Amino acid sequence: MNLPDTLGMGTTIRDGALLAVMTTIFAVLALDIAVPALVLSVMALSRWLVLPEMYPVGPRGKTA
Repeated sequence: MNLPDTLGMGTTIRDGALLAVMTTIFAVLALDIAVPALVLSVMALSRWLVLPEMYPVGPRGKTA
């Protein structure tokens, strides 16, 4: 079965451009995950620093 030329190997320039585009897309996807995770971590750390009495939770009063 003969496939059309458009489905065969591309040129070196087209392959390089496609690789650059795919690499950029996956790098941006990684930043879409890393930046919110960093922001949430900073928020949790700042809450822990501002409200230290919340962590760790110790016994209050007399226990049974």
